[in-house]
Amino acid sequence: MKNCPKCNAQLNDDAMFCVNCGAQIGANPNPQQNAYAQPVPTATVVSSTDHTAEFSPAEVADNKLFAALIYALSIVGVVIALLANLNNKSEYLKFHIKQGLKLFITDLIVSFCTLVLCWTCIVPIAGAVCAIILLVVEIICFIQVLRNKSVEPPIISGLGFLK
Repeated sequence: MKNCPKCNAQLNDDAMFCVNCGAQIGANPNPQQNAYAQPVPTATVVSSTDHTAEFSPAEVADNKLFAALIYALSIVGVVIALLANLNNKSEYLKFHIKQGLKLFITDLIVSFCTLVLCWTCIVPIAGAVCAIILLVVEIICFIQVLRNKSVEPPIISGLGFLK
């Protein structure tokens, strides 16, 4: 019999975990069992929609305000960012301008479909739900810009236009 190093509960000699607190008893109780085991390499998962590493921290710092305006002011923010990008030709700002345009065009399509089919009962409700979802996506993008992230907006990142 041996005692748990964490809670001092009595355990069998071959116990690998404490039955009382769940603590692991010994790192490798049977060294012959894992003598030939190779360490498993850990893979870093990188999202295909995350473009943060493509931009330098200086470029991000210089254009962060304009990128945030894109998501805060919609098309007005896009126009302001376009005017600001005339001089410095920032790829970071160009990325966020494209994402802002995708959001705006998607919002226009949803609004147009809702307006055309407003005589039905379900389409205006569905259009309102889609508009709320797009607003939440814009808020998510705004927060990501403030956190120095360059991630394509969820839901609309799979749309094929403006690549």
